[in-house]
Amino acid sequence: SVTGLGCLDARAPCRKCNEGQILAALPKMAKAAKKVEHYEIASYGCLCTYAEMLGYEQAHDLLGLTLDEEETADQKLTELAEAVINPQAVEGESA
Repeated sequence: SVTGLGCLDARAPCRKCNEGQILAALPKMAKAAKKVEHYEIASYGCLCTYAEMLGYEQAHDLLGLTLDEEETADQKLTELAEAVINPQAVEGESA
């Protein structure tokens, strides 16, 4: 799996990992999720620009709504990382 934990691989049962292993993997999972959001933001941003350039107002408006949703998701991931995930990771390193 991406994180090196079999329990986080969709094909493996989760009962193989303990809470500490899962908490240790959270920063990596958050980082991967942020990468996906940034990819989506870039993609929808380009599509919005193309729709605007081509005069497709309805498509531009709908793509703009989706772009806003992706930016909101990215912000929520940032807030989660700052408030919960990163402090837990720091605590785990000092313990």
